[in-house]
Amino acid sequence: MAGGDDGGGKIDGGTVIENIAVEGIGNGKPPSPTEEPTHPPAPAALSKSAQKKLLKQQRYEAKKAEKKAQAKEQKKKEVERKRKEWEEALAAVPEEERLKLLESRKALRKERMEQRSEEKNAKFERLSRAREQGQKIVIDLEFSDLMTTSEIHSLVQQIMYCYAVNGKCETPGHLWLTGCLGEMETQLRTLPGFDKWIIEKEARSYIVAFEGQKENLVYLTADAETVLDELDASKVYIVGGLVDRNRFKGITLKKAEEQGIQTAKLPIGNFLKMSSSQVLTVNQVMEILLKYLETRDWKEAFFQVIPQRKRCEADPAGDGEVEEEGDEQPSESKRKCTEVPSS
Repeated sequence: MAGGDDGGGKIDGGTVIENIAVEGIGNGKPPSPTEEPTHPPAPAALSKSAQKKLLKQQRYEAKKAEKKAQAKEQKKKEVERKRKEWEEALAAVPEEERLKLLESRKALRKERMEQRSEEKNAKFERLSRAREQGQKIVIDLEFSDLMTTSEIHSLVQQIMYCYAVNGKCETPGHLWLTGCLGEMETQLRTLPGFDKWIIEKEARSYIVAFEGQKENLVYLTADAETVLDELDASKVYIVGGLVDRNRFKGITLKKAEEQGIQTAKLPIGNFLKMSSSQVLTVNQVMEILLKYLETRDWKEAFFQVIPQRKRCEADPAGDGEVEEEGDEQPSESKRKCTEVPSS
């Protein structure tokens, strides 16, 4: 379910990550003068494979930043070009025509502002209704200490996208952010308008926030044995946010089991076969849940949200094989993956 590397971030199996306890901190007594003070072990050196992955990620981030700067500069030039064209158009017509053009433009701006205001009010009404009766969906943020600053940034961008998509839905969910502390909270507060979001922002854990409702908590994780048939309005579905570059496989399922709460996985395998693992980003999982709330059709939700590079498509020649994105040569691990036939 949740996880993967699309969009730069993922969650492990759709569940949140556990807080790893540090063992051997001591027995509360100071060391004797003859005892050597204990020190935490030095971090293990990265393997060659890990170093290559890190270098690849750094190059990706640098290229991404460069493209963003180029797009910003291009947008600036486009705005300037249109401004000049408008000024030249006004200068080329008689005064009477010029006044008409200015009046027309003023009316158009007013119409657009009214339309935006109507859309904003409609969005506010939908999200306010969802707050009272919408499906509760939690994104757990209790693990920012396990991520780098850039990984946290990737997750924050995904959360921003989740909120935007939810606001556009005709049947939005009631979104929660729990464990919103530290660097995660700091970066979230840099988002434009974050303080005005119609969303629950909790510094507390979901366990505490939903105290007395433990039986209704359901962790979504690709590692779960139970398949989620449908969304139950009485349940609280938890999507764990973790950008970990596959460092913490299976950790979210382990946490859910230790907390004694239900787990489930999206029924992806019932409708399509993936070209890789069933690991999706936070925003992909959120969008699938929201699309299901709208259509009540898992197949429709999966095919509208999951990108083609992560799912297998039938080959025009009939062999049904797909090539992983980024492979320059055909991979020996290519699989024959097609839509799962209906039973």
